[in-house]
Amino acid sequence: MWTRPAILAASLLVCLSAGAQKNAITLKDIPEQRRAGLGAKMPAAWLPGGKQFVYIEDDSVHVYDLTSQSARELFSLTPLKAMAAPVSRPERFGWENRRERRATLDVSGDGRDFVVLAGGDLFAWNSDARKAVQLTRTAASEKDFKISPDGKHVSFIRGYDIYSVDIATQKETPVTRNGREDLRNGVLDWVYPEELDLGTAHWWSPDSRSIAYLQFDVSNVPLYPHADLLKKRAVAEPERYPQAGEPNAMVRLGVTPASGGLTRWMNLGDTQNQYLIARVGWIPNSSDLWVQRATRVQNRLELLRVNPATGDPQTILSESDPHWINLADDFRFLEGGRKFLWSSERDGGFRHLYLYTADGRDARQLTRGDWEVSKVEGVNEQTGAVYFTSTEAGPLERQLYSVGLNGRDRKRLTSEPGTHAITMNPEATHYLDRFSSAGSPPQVTLHEASGRQLGIHQPANTKPIEQFDILPTEFHQVKGPEGVTFHARLIKPAGFQPGRKYPAIVMVYGGPGAQNVRDQWSGITWEQALAHRGFVIWQMDNRGTAGRGHKFETPIYRQLGVVELEDQLTGVQHLLKLGFVDEKRLGVYGWSYGGFMAVNAMLNAPGVFAAGAGGAPVTDYLNYDTIYTERYMGLPSENEAGYKKTALPLQAANLKGKLMLIHAFEDDNVLFQNTMQLNDALQRAGKQFELMLYPQKAHGVTGVHNRQMLESITNFFERNLKGEDR
Repeated sequence: MWTRPAILAASLLVCLSAGAQKNAITLKDIPEQRRAGLGAKMPAAWLPGGKQFVYIEDDSVHVYDLTSQSARELFSLTPLKAMAAPVSRPERFGWENRRERRATLDVSGDGRDFVVLAGGDLFAWNSDARKAVQLTRTAASEKDFKISPDGKHVSFIRGYDIYSVDIATQKETPVTRNGREDLRNGVLDWVYPEELDLGTAHWWSPDSRSIAYLQFDVSNVPLYPHADLLKKRAVAEPERYPQAGEPNAMVRLGVTPASGGLTRWMNLGDTQNQYLIARVGWIPNSSDLWVQRATRVQNRLELLRVNPATGDPQTILSESDPHWINLADDFRFLEGGRKFLWSSERDGGFRHLYLYTADGRDARQLTRGDWEVSKVEGVNEQTGAVYFTSTEAGPLERQLYSVGLNGRDRKRLTSEPGTHAITMNPEATHYLDRFSSAGSPPQVTLHEASGRQLGIHQPANTKPIEQFDILPTEFHQVKGPEGVTFHARLIKPAGFQPGRKYPAIVMVYGGPGAQNVRDQWSGITWEQALAHRGFVIWQMDNRGTAGRGHKFETPIYRQLGVVELEDQLTGVQHLLKLGFVDEKRLGVYGWSYGGFMAVNAMLNAPGVFAAGAGGAPVTDYLNYDTIYTERYMGLPSENEAGYKKTALPLQAANLKGKLMLIHAFEDDNVLFQNTMQLNDALQRAGKQFELMLYPQKAHGVTGVHNRQMLESITNFFERNLKGEDR
């Protein structure tokens, strides 16, 4: 079934292809096109007033003026890097999570001082003096730096402690002193940023007098025994990784004077076994802290107000759910702390916005409907408007809207069908709109808050369309059980001929928190290369995936992989009914949760797929981390049957088709243990399969290894799915 975006995509591609002959997309084209995206000139920080922002490009800091729509260079990072101390490289790899805050630039509240990380050291550049001073000079690279609200100091992390440096005098002060590998002050563990999306662990008070921070005691968190096998002697690189049911880090929230001194600890309960500290911040007048605290299995969330003098919490708001609560970053205080904005999925399972009084007793619902608020982009208290992106126009799109703080006058501000990613200034008077659709490459436009376009900040890169034969994406709707509608996307092979039967590869992710079928630009991808080799490409979002509301997610609760596979098989039946896919030449591929789903399909739907490739698959959820797994599966002690039912090694004997497993040996997220356990079970069952291992210390395979991996998987599918037309 064609939708308007799909027709527009096809029309645009046909028009652009009318001139010259296009190149077929090959695997060698993918890395080059990945480097040609937008984003270099997007704001790293906004200047006061919201009419200018700064960004880093070509090793220089630039300022962009919205009024003149022009940029100029402020200063170069090159001479600063030359002044920095050489950074010592540890012999053993440190498992810092990819979601930790890694800012390279911060701006003071008055816009005069710019602090940058250059060559591992911190520098402050003053716009009045037009010169830089070096704030640190150490062999250790400073990280997570923040200018104090009064603009006088910079806090940062070195090792496992918090430090502060005076910008005027460059005097450095330790804020905490007892940090070590298993006792981390202001330093996150691995699982909190990965699964709670908490990117920092220290916060300045608005009056700049105090710093609140999280201390992670990871001494009871089990060590996973990674090892680097590429050195002359293998090097042990253990990672603190809590698997389902095991102890989390013991996390304490403390408040200390910004100049250093005694830490006062807040009374937040047992954070090792009972609670998670999901979000932290200060009340605007610096009198109290606010904390979002969740139960370990995340079926209850509390908003607490905590007195830093006594450490005692007061519950402002609490919500519970029979399944789990999804965290959001929409919370913010308004009117100097007298009110706050909150989002919740309690209204029919769709996330909507609420305005509360500070005590949490009086609430006004600002949005409602069978669609979800995706993100709050900004609030303008002077005009009384909240700006947010949502799925109101359809689950495949993201459009920008505004609504009054009184709940009235909701307006759609973006017009083009597709996906709009908004970057709004703090004053919520202007925004940048990074827009794309299935048929339109991304471009960035500049707008007033009313939606009026002021200009094009970064034009779309049309060279890939002009040079390559990018095959169009079709969007389909699939009818599922109980009236559920699934959304899918389809790419037909190059030179498609009606009446011919083609092999097909089902691309699957299928897990919570992700939505893969979207009306947005894909460009030069591996899928396009496969379609140019004669494969039909199909992907469908099953129940459990994001973008459709909480009720669409929850059927997977306590049985990951069961409902998802049922839905994927429904999608396969729809695909086969289209008449041009050979049912005997079906393949399935996925990575991470998708890897789990690909292997799940091969073992629990034997005979449907002739070949499957699973990358970095979770094969037993007892092996996966606490916060993610327990959110969806519950504790192992309370759901033993569910964990056993979803463990793939127990189903190894079911394998009928050809299977390929791919994994990085030092994967920090989905541990290699998963693939090894399945490997053993398949061998014990006498099953033949293929295995590709990579030496990287991450969840994905990148660089030169990525090209080799894609070639290996492509060859696997060609060997096992290609043949004479049937």
